[in-house]
Amino acid sequence: MRPGRVEQSLRRRIEAGEKLFFLLSDPEKPLEPGIVKRFEERGADALLVGGSLNITPHDIDKYIERLRASGVKLPVILFPGGLNNLSPSADAILFMSLLNSLDTYWIIGAQLSAALLVKRMGLEAIPTAYIIVGHGGAAGHVGRALPIPYENVYIVASYAAAAELLGYRFIYLEAGSGAPQPLPPEAATYAKKSTEEAVIVVGGGIRSPERAVELLRAGADAVVIGTLAEKNPSKALEVLDSVKRL
Repeated sequence: MRPGRVEQSLRRRIEAGEKLFFLLSDPEKPLEPGIVKRFEERGADALLVGGSLNITPHDIDKYIERLRASGVKLPVILFPGGLNNLSPSADAILFMSLLNSLDTYWIIGAQLSAALLVKRMGLEAIPTAYIIVGHGGAAGHVGRALPIPYENVYIVASYAAAAELLGYRFIYLEAGSGAPQPLPPEAATYAKKSTEEAVIVVGGGIRSPERAVELLRAGADAVVIGTLAEKNPSKALEVLDSVKRL
């Protein structure tokens, strides 16, 4: 399966030397359209939507409709926490497999259930390896992950290399939403050096421009900001500005 329009657009920016900023909005506590517009105007590259347990596809449809009605033109990419996050209103979906889960449901079971629905909805699928490091947060708990310890992040290299050989085009390294400690920069370095063409995305616990820049310089292609944008939009905008100055 060849990359679709959304993925191609993001890859062109990376190939041109840009670093990417993804805004994450949980539909249970969604960012207001006006806030999303501020990030779009400052150069955000995409809006990720999903990750909540207490949500339905109808809720996501309504949220995306609100965003579009307000003039938001950012590509909307589903960041699914489960089948309840599927929605035909989005532009694309991170079709993810949680590689370090102890439960095969999160490695292939959920994907088996979702695959034909994704095709039926006409969603652009971006094959994504999801790897949880350190704290793990709610994603690690629900996904029954065996997180990679912060002190042993070299293991990321093996996961990332295996993911690329299996055909995943995005590698999402996650410390967990609101994690007390963000991903160590070395994790991004190991992922980048062990792959050739994979897009390296990092998220979870990024609370400052300095840490975002450190992760990007270490090898990440994109950072994801969610909790910070919910709690302190001005600070999150500072992170975005720092990313775009690189």
